[in-house]
Amino acid sequence: MGASIFTKHDIRRIVEEQEVKFIRLQFVDILGTLKNVAITVEQLDKALEGDILIDGSSIEGFVRNEEADMYLKPDLDTFEIFPWRPHQGKVARLICDINRADGTAFKGDPRYVLRTVIEEAEKMGYQLKVAPEFEFFLFHTDENGDPTTHTHDKAGYFDLGPMDLGENVRRDIVLTLQSMGFEIKASHHEEAPGQHEIDFSDSDALNSADKIITFKLVVKVMAQKHGLHATFMPKPLNNRNGSGMHCHLSLYDAQGYNIFYDKNHPLKLSEQGHYFIGGLLKHAKALTALTNPTVNSYKRLVPGYEAPVKIGWSNCQQTSLIRIPCIKELDSIIELRSPDPSCNPYLAIAGILKAGLDGIKNKIVPPKMMSKDELKAKSNLLDMEKNLPGSLKEALIELSMDEVIKSVLGEIYYPYIKAKGLEWDAYNRYVHSWEVDKYIARY
Repeated sequence: MGASIFTKHDIRRIVEEQEVKFIRLQFVDILGTLKNVAITVEQLDKALEGDILIDGSSIEGFVRNEEADMYLKPDLDTFEIFPWRPHQGKVARLICDINRADGTAFKGDPRYVLRTVIEEAEKMGYQLKVAPEFEFFLFHTDENGDPTTHTHDKAGYFDLGPMDLGENVRRDIVLTLQSMGFEIKASHHEEAPGQHEIDFSDSDALNSADKIITFKLVVKVMAQKHGLHATFMPKPLNNRNGSGMHCHLSLYDAQGYNIFYDKNHPLKLSEQGHYFIGGLLKHAKALTALTNPTVNSYKRLVPGYEAPVKIGWSNCQQTSLIRIPCIKELDSIIELRSPDPSCNPYLAIAGILKAGLDGIKNKIVPPKMMSKDELKAKSNLLDMEKNLPGSLKEALIELSMDEVIKSVLGEIYYPYIKAKGLEWDAYNRYVHSWEVDKYIARY
């Protein structure tokens, strides 16, 4: 881990100078849902010492009642003042790790899970950097303020105003993110009506996961200010593209050199880069339980909507699971296109890194790249060997059989499987409108 940006003294000084009155101590549960404890500035010293207590038994997947007392340990480098809150009575935040009552790290904390895999990579001399591409929808709300699936425009790829009615929302999102230290690469309208994309520059794995959590909060807040609802649901509309969170991956050595780069290879992709891809492809099915963790995720991973279905890699098609984009010198990256924005970023990035490291450790050679014809060929959804899982249930079964990806989760594995199993069971028992429309008159 690099040198810290802030000290406790820095934070106390900034809070006083900026007249911050409230601090939100943020963390996520195993599902990736952002939680927080709000404290007044008078409690700041206590918070900085890691003495703010929470009831862990009330958090999804954390602990049993008899082990409930847990403490929030702020990561000082995540300190930010929310730019959208009032000038007077400012609100700041700190993202926290979770400690047990005895001061040891809680191994069920998703941030701990990611830190563990990062440490494994560091022992091998590597640092992963991740640059996400985020897609999301903006919908109208009803008279009660609840979200609808009515879009606010009918624009498509790269359209602009007046077709793209989301320009002002995206502008406010981007400006807010930039004021919080994000480097935004691009923002534009996506394929479906009401669908948008914002891409930000790469960061180390932990910082990237923190930014993903922050990004989702900012998008929702800015949309609400415009009277809209932002959703990261992977597939909210029938017969339209879903929303992905494509991840651009690069791996650096201790000297800061991107080890995926090889100037002599036709794709400028090194041997280690090939092995990393081999690991991702080998563990792709189990990894999907982390990168695509909801029932709805699998409505996106179907043919015909620019989302990956087949397990393979390519340098030519947007529909491949892994794509090698055109690159500039020393800028070789691997794009994993399956993740969606409903994932817990700490668990998803931990799984991605673990799979890639396994490829490097065991020199897993990926299969031959898929040709344009193979990628364009109609997918056989029954070909389980070559396809990603077709449902959350299938993904959980694959996870249960993959010891490498299971090891990523550690203490979280059984709570995660239980929570997701209950989600699948609830969905499977529910009578959906499609079934009623299809069968009620026929039988």
